[in-house]
Amino acid sequence: MSIDQIRRDYTQRSLERSDLSANPISQFQQWFDDTLNNNCGTDPTAMVLSTCAENKPTQRVVLLKGIAENGFVFYTNYESQKGKQLAANANCSLHFAWLPQERQITVTGTAERLSIAENTRYFQSRPRASQLGAWASAQSEVIADRKSLEQQLAEVESRFASEEVLPLPPFWGGFRVVPETIEFWQGRSGRLHDRFRYQNTATGWLLERLQP
Repeated sequence: MSIDQIRRDYTQRSLERSDLSANPISQFQQWFDDTLNNNCGTDPTAMVLSTCAENKPTQRVVLLKGIAENGFVFYTNYESQKGKQLAANANCSLHFAWLPQERQITVTGTAERLSIAENTRYFQSRPRASQLGAWASAQSEVIADRKSLEQQLAEVESRFASEEVLPLPPFWGGFRVVPETIEFWQGRSGRLHDRFRYQNTATGWLLERLQP
């Protein structure tokens, strides 16, 4: 089959204004719970993070690690490509593609660093292997080969061998994306999809339907 003939119709659900919560964070939680409880996809927390510095946009998949009224949380190496780009330009977007349910959510907003206390609490809750990996990897930097990476890990394992609790790396932590807009997309037949966008205004959340 030719690639331009690969398609499917979206017929599972519809989305009306009356279906939506007045608060987009509550609405996000409803859709997230639906995805999680119905086993729709292996990585429900996976989201595409888009950043832009020097007019060069970049995307990668990161994992959602917290959701509250003040934003969406993920963790990374602050000296990675995304960390440096967010330091230069805090404007970013998040995209969730829950395709088994024919749903997408797009968030735009600004990223702010979490506190050292928040970073430490989460870092020390991670599996030890993940903590060691964070210490070992100079994320986004060039490396000669896999053997060199494994050697860096071995050095870190030796360094912290006698420590039950690993300290927080000074270069590692979380970002909170404070939302300015949140769009909910529900696939519909004939590409006449249902789209609703919440905008954060001085008087609260403004909800509008968008054309597909």
